[in-house]
Amino acid sequence: MAGDAAARLRDLPSVDQVLKTPEALTALAAFGHAQTAAAVRGALAVAREAVRAGAPAPDAEGVAATAAATLAAGARSTQRPVFNLTGTVLHTNLGRALLAEAAVEAAVEAMRSPVSLEFDLATGQRGERDDHLRGLLRELTGAEDATVVNNNAAAVLLVLNTLGQGRQSIISRGELIEIGGAFRMPDIMARAGTALREIGTTNRTHPKDYAAALGPESGLILKVHTSNYRIAGFTAEVTARELAPLARKHGVPLVHDLGSGTLADLASIGLAHEPTVREAVAEGADLVTFSGDKLLGGPQAGFIVGRAELVAAINRNPMKRALRVDKIRLAALEATLRLYRDPARLAERLPTLRQLARKAEEIEAQARRILPAVETALGGLAAVEVRACASQIGSGALPLETLPSAALAFVPSGDSGRALSALAAALRELPVPVIGRIADGALLLDLRCLEDEAGFLASLAALDTGDHGLA
Repeated sequence: MAGDAAARLRDLPSVDQVLKTPEALTALAAFGHAQTAAAVRGALAVAREAVRAGAPAPDAEGVAATAAATLAAGARSTQRPVFNLTGTVLHTNLGRALLAEAAVEAAVEAMRSPVSLEFDLATGQRGERDDHLRGLLRELTGAEDATVVNNNAAAVLLVLNTLGQGRQSIISRGELIEIGGAFRMPDIMARAGTALREIGTTNRTHPKDYAAALGPESGLILKVHTSNYRIAGFTAEVTARELAPLARKHGVPLVHDLGSGTLADLASIGLAHEPTVREAVAEGADLVTFSGDKLLGGPQAGFIVGRAELVAAINRNPMKRALRVDKIRLAALEATLRLYRDPARLAERLPTLRQLARKAEEIEAQARRILPAVETALGGLAAVEVRACASQIGSGALPLETLPSAALAFVPSGDSGRALSALAAALRELPVPVIGRIADGALLLDLRCLEDEAGFLASLAALDTGDHGLA
């Protein structure tokens, strides 16, 4: 037996022989000599162990094919496109908002060419990158001035550090929120160097609580829109409109963090009303902060709009440079904001609003249309049916609001728990992974966000029913 193994090992090709095969030559052109040779050595090492275990020795072409597959897999981006069929439109783990085509085109143009990022073409002098968005933001929000940083947590951090460092920031206990990843408002305050002055109770805060807390150590009042949860029942809160005159009386800025933030009235597409940035400015907030990649439908960003002298102070903060955005994101943001100038066509052009506005009947019709092709792709692996379901907005926006939708429900036979997990894993390994959710004894593919039907069906056709023990 040992002699047979030794003989088979001698049949293994050398690295040089493998590198001369057509497939290896193609790999050399794509990946270079160092990577290709390393992949060939790795493939030979695996083959050597298999031969010792009794397998036949592969030829040079077989080793080259294995090495080429390894190289191709390693070259594939770890951040891959997926089909978001979870039913959560703004899915934080899947990248939140999809950009409008106008934003994509603007970002590509900024990547391909030098741009006037901080160059004033009229004077030939140095310009400011905020100028590309300042006018649009003033127009769309009614604010005196505006600036932008890389996300809303950074916007809040920068505001607190600028206005509240070494002083107190007054906030209602019911608004000390935690967002994803255990990121808590008190922690942001601590990092900003401001002292938390917590007032009221979890469920009830009154104007007198704010009035009693205001004093020489007060740096600002922070009002936080609790966009990712709701407290119901015996509750009371003080609105920004009520807080504004109190803040002015004591000469303390009122900062309103809207979180998700929206520039459009969501009631226009059939959703519950969410406070808009313009409304927050009109209610008297001195500064308003909000996100770019949630309800606004753009790339990740944090906006700060409000009184000109406060925005100027924020821009003088050395932290601003560390938190600023690059030319690519600025280009995409500018293109996204320009879409808001045409409210009548906004839902048509902005993917986030387009997906949120889809009617359940339209989604159900789509599900029934593609059902036969899906059944064929599954090959009897699971029963498939169209099932009514509820989508959600996601990313902390309107947490109690759900949207009637329709899903393809995959119901495998046998051990349902194990089979569902195996099926979900198989869908994640498709050429374009399909991400659904397991609920009510089925794997649900909510079609609210499915716009590329042909691409979805093509990817599903590659499902390996023998993988993961599914067959």
